[in-house]
Amino acid sequence: MPSAEIRRLAASATGKLASFGADATVAVQALSPIALRDPHPQTQQYALKAIKCYGPAGRAYLHDLDDLAANERAKDYVRRAAHSAAEAIREAVRLEQEGAKHKCVRCGREATAEEYRRSQQAFQRTFCDACFDEVFLDRRNSDTRVELNKTIAAKAGALVQSEGERLIADWLTTHNLAFRYDERYRILSGHAVRPDFYLPELDLYIEYWGMDTADYKIGMLKKQQLYQQEGKRLVSLYPADKARLDAILRVKLELFGYRISTRTSPASASDSESVSHDVP
Repeated sequence: MPSAEIRRLAASATGKLASFGADATVAVQALSPIALRDPHPQTQQYALKAIKCYGPAGRAYLHDLDDLAANERAKDYVRRAAHSAAEAIREAVRLEQEGAKHKCVRCGREATAEEYRRSQQAFQRTFCDACFDEVFLDRRNSDTRVELNKTIAAKAGALVQSEGERLIADWLTTHNLAFRYDERYRILSGHAVRPDFYLPELDLYIEYWGMDTADYKIGMLKKQQLYQQEGKRLVSLYPADKARLDAILRVKLELFGYRISTRTSPASASDSESVSHDVP
């Protein structure tokens, strides 16, 4: 509904329905876009309080809640509500896990409580100790290969893996858009992924698909599907976009309601660019 007041009351009512046995998964799916992206801060606050009522069903949104709690552009009471919801969900998940039995996703053996805790902390998936060691070694070798490939310096000081990623990083820096590059273990639908760029202030992901092999394209399609399933805002860029990167990024950001606008600085009377947040 276009009315923020109606959305706020609907979010509040949905939270109250938790005690009447409402479907937690459906409720959280309905509340999450309001809690994370509603343009009206009080509506966000009420939706965050409502999600908190559904405990473990909100586990898929923990990273988003943490990002919102850390977003300095958000209202203080929205940040506090996001932090409170995340803490409540984590505690509910912990209590749920204490009474559950878990099997190794690799070999099927029942995992001990310590094996479960250790593997969840490292991978957000369940492994017995033997499988944990093998997966950990594979992941470490993969991470090492990725780090060794980061040889190109961007303006902000970060080392990236390709010229395309450098151009994107420099564009974001030029336009004062904070970003996290290659952040480890962002969880989508139980899968650990490493987005090329995450823009916390805009809650937006940018992926640069820079290779053309069959295996790479399979991984690309799977990753794009995960973003879509989780309702994440994704901007995809390709090598052919490098020549017109500025124009393409401006257009794609506008599709998500973020406009790069030109303003005149009173102090210097020179043009500077900034981001205007127009939430769709």
